[in-house]
Amino acid sequence: MDSIVVKGNGPVNGQIPIAGAKNACLTLMPATLLSEEPLTLTNAPRLSDIKTMAELLASLGTEVAGLQDGTVQALGTKEITNHVAHYDIVRKMRASNLVLGPMLARMGHAVVSLPGGCAIGARPMDIHTDALEKMGATIELKDGYLHAKTNGGLKGAVVPLRFASVGATENILMAATLAKGTTVIENAAKEPEIVDLAECLRKMGAQIEGEGTSRIEIQGVDRLHGATHPVVTDRIELGTYMLAPAIAGGEVELIGGRRNLLEAFCDKLEEADISVTETDTGLKVKNKGSRVKAVNVKTEIFPGFPTDLQAQMMALLCTAEGTSVLEETIFENRFMHAPELTRMGANIEVSGGTATVHGVDQLKGAPVMATDLRASVSMILAGLAAEGETVVSRVYHLDRGYEKVVRKFKGIGANIERVSN
Repeated sequence: MDSIVVKGNGPVNGQIPIAGAKNACLTLMPATLLSEEPLTLTNAPRLSDIKTMAELLASLGTEVAGLQDGTVQALGTKEITNHVAHYDIVRKMRASNLVLGPMLARMGHAVVSLPGGCAIGARPMDIHTDALEKMGATIELKDGYLHAKTNGGLKGAVVPLRFASVGATENILMAATLAKGTTVIENAAKEPEIVDLAECLRKMGAQIEGEGTSRIEIQGVDRLHGATHPVVTDRIELGTYMLAPAIAGGEVELIGGRRNLLEAFCDKLEEADISVTETDTGLKVKNKGSRVKAVNVKTEIFPGFPTDLQAQMMALLCTAEGTSVLEETIFENRFMHAPELTRMGANIEVSGGTATVHGVDQLKGAPVMATDLRASVSMILAGLAAEGETVVSRVYHLDRGYEKVVRKFKGIGANIERVSN
């Protein structure tokens, strides 16, 4: 099993190109199930989760071709040949549940295993199923599988979400494109990945209004056609690499970055006395040379502070001047990285959904273990600021969400290597 070895060696400087968004690409790929014509996605990231989704779609009848070193995904589903999304694939990744809405919309029936993924708390499917039932589906849970069917196809409905779930919004949005009549999603999630999905579906012939707001209206059409669509910039990868100069010192430009993808996060960096400026090609982040200031962080749904940047932000605040409080409101069990940071000399107290971080003068390298995708990269960031050598084990988590992570850190001068044990 591989490990990543990081040695703190001072400031980082240079440029990092930001890949297409994993979460957006995983949402866009199932849209191929809605049409007999090809869907081509450009700027696709090269990640294990993308391969897993491709494997799942192939099992359902999709022809998948990776072009241009994998950054272009060509998907074609002339016919859905299998209506069962099996556990052995779905268990690897939560986003696998996004085939449910498209299959129901096009075929009128689907059997989908309950999903797997990172151990960061419950992500219930009942929001998805309740909404689809309002649209005329009948869904039963049998032996860990959702058995869904319709009588004469899905029908438009007003669908209020009890929580602004990103996955449920995406599933319903795709399903509604082929439903009879008008569907209104109330309390819809507003994330950029949903806006990106709506833009892609519109290119395929869907009639959608309101994406990016809490109310999305979809007028169902008889069929969708093929399209070519670029995957939006990965805002979580963007935020992660923005933290490299913040924690290690230096100045880094993130190519392809946009502030409107991470406004609340940028605000917190500036509150911590980190400079964030827009350039012609992205965002530039600069550590002003002084110790960062403590700030309080509360994770919220978009446009608030992203839960997927909480672990990385905690690594920065471990070195801040003063005491910071991080409140996690999206997922339970998402402070599993705190004990590992403590092994590096951090002073962190966790109580329920709140972590209190007392900044220390210096972190120290140590052997640590990645507990999930975002926690794994937080250890690397901490290692950039630590004295001595940090060895991060269980880095297979990284491959799910970060493309060429070692190469990108090395490109700005970090002393980092991936080694096979």
